[in-house]
Amino acid sequence: MHIQIRFAPFMNWRTIVSLTLVVGTLYSCTEYRKVLKSQDMQWKYDMALEYMKSEKFTKAYPLLDELYIMYRGTEKGEKIAYKLASCEFGMKDYILAGHRYGQFFKNYPGSDKRERAQFMSAFCNYKVSPKPSLDQTETYKAVRSFQLFAIQHPESPLIDSCNLLLDELRYKIELKEYRASKLYYKRETYRAATVSLKNFNDRYPNSRYKEETWFLWFKSSYLLAKNSVTEKKVERIESAIKAYTTFADRFPESKYMKEAVSLDQDLNKTLELELNQT
Repeated sequence: MHIQIRFAPFMNWRTIVSLTLVVGTLYSCTEYRKVLKSQDMQWKYDMALEYMKSEKFTKAYPLLDELYIMYRGTEKGEKIAYKLASCEFGMKDYILAGHRYGQFFKNYPGSDKRERAQFMSAFCNYKVSPKPSLDQTETYKAVRSFQLFAIQHPESPLIDSCNLLLDELRYKIELKEYRASKLYYKRETYRAATVSLKNFNDRYPNSRYKEETWFLWFKSSYLLAKNSVTEKKVERIESAIKAYTTFADRFPESKYMKEAVSLDQDLNKTLELELNQT
């Protein structure tokens, strides 16, 4: 029997398009249910690949998960394991995907995708690395993962990407420490500021912030000395003068030099007064 569908004359094109989409969606859902219930594993595999190709990862995932259980330990299971990790990555479940890529790297030492799986495991750590103001545990984890990849695969075609991502992660950690050190200065906790800023300068000798942080280290030393109790004042003034010398030697043309010279002169005058009183 031939069924002919006629659209009512009052239907506009928007209504027709909407109906077409509804019919298409219903058909798609019906087909997907058939795939899920089917015992034809090859059809499930083929459809999972089609869903992944169309970036319908939430549809592909249940199929791949079922297939992996059935084919684990076989050559086909190896392919499914990698696609399952890629599917999780496509779903933006980076924690699970990172674990899955890591397991693939360990479980399939002979795979031609092993190197990429290790990179992707590190990349998943990178994806969950938070903004600098938050705890950087995941960032450190990503750094270690990429460092290990670089050591094990120095000639990899992915090495340039690895190094770029490493630079980005390291800068994020540096930025967090820079902000934390500067915060001590802003809060006028100068003793903590001198320690934190000095540690930052030693840890990041080539930092883009080095001129500022060396100056703030000196200025914190100056303010600590000026506000010091009598018993420690001379010692701290002498320490601040040494900090000035270090800063001036490193950055003789610094934009902070005018202020630094003025502070140093004040330190020397104060030191002279303190010594004359003793």
